[in-house]
Amino acid sequence: MGAQWKAKHKMDAANAKGRIFTKLAKEIAVAARNGADPDMNAKLRSAIDAAKKASMPKDTLERAIKKGAGLLDGPANYETVVYEGFAPHQVPVIVECLTDNKNRSAMSIRQLFRKGQLATSGAVSWDFKHLGQIEAEPESADADMELAAIEAGAQDFEAGDDNEVVFLTEATDLDLVAKALPEFGYKVLTAKLVYRANNPVALDDTQRAEVEAFLDAIDADDDVQNVYVGLAG
Repeated sequence: MGAQWKAKHKMDAANAKGRIFTKLAKEIAVAARNGADPDMNAKLRSAIDAAKKASMPKDTLERAIKKGAGLLDGPANYETVVYEGFAPHQVPVIVECLTDNKNRSAMSIRQLFRKGQLATSGAVSWDFKHLGQIEAEPESADADMELAAIEAGAQDFEAGDDNEVVFLTEATDLDLVAKALPEFGYKVLTAKLVYRANNPVALDDTQRAEVEAFLDAIDADDDVQNVYVGLAG
C-alpha cells in the first residue's frame, strides 16, 4: 500500500500480495456501503482502480463490492480507527486501522508499539499534512504534468515510479482533481487521502533497519490498513 520503508527484495511476494488484496478488499467493501455503482460512488471507483492496479482477481473484487453493499453475508461492519505514536528513535507514525473489532485492534496496536511509544490523539498528526494523493500516467507523449496540475486544481506534483506522476491536492479537492485530470491527458490509477510528514527524521543505516522492522510488524497486522511515517529518504 505504498509503504515507502519496505525493502521489496526481503518480502515474500505471495504473502505480500495476499495482504495487499485483503486491505484493498476492505477498502472496497467500506466504499460500497454508499452504493455498488462506481460511476455514482467516487470512493468506490478509486478503490476499484487501486485494486485493478494491484492485479486483484475479478471475482475477489466483485465479492468485496457485494459484501460492502450488503448483498453477501450481511453488511461489512468495518470502522476506521487511527493511532498515533513513535517508532524507535522518535520517528513519528500514524496508523490507520479498518476493523470489525476495535478492542482487538487496540490490544494488537499496544503490543506492536512496545518497542516504540504509543501516544494520544494529536500528539503526532499535528506534524503531518492530510492531503489528497493521485497517481496518474500520461496517455500521450505530449501530456504536460505542470499544465495538468494547474488546470485540474492540484497543489503540487512530483515524478512517481516508472512513468507515473503523483499529483497532490487539498483533502477536499481530491475527487474534483481526479475527475479533471483525464481532460489534460492523464489516466488516474489511484486517488486517496494520505498523511505526509512535515519534518521527516533522518537516520543512519542501523537505526533505519530497526525502524523498518518495527513498521513491517505493524503493517503485517490484519487490522492495519495504512501506515504513515515521518522517515526521510
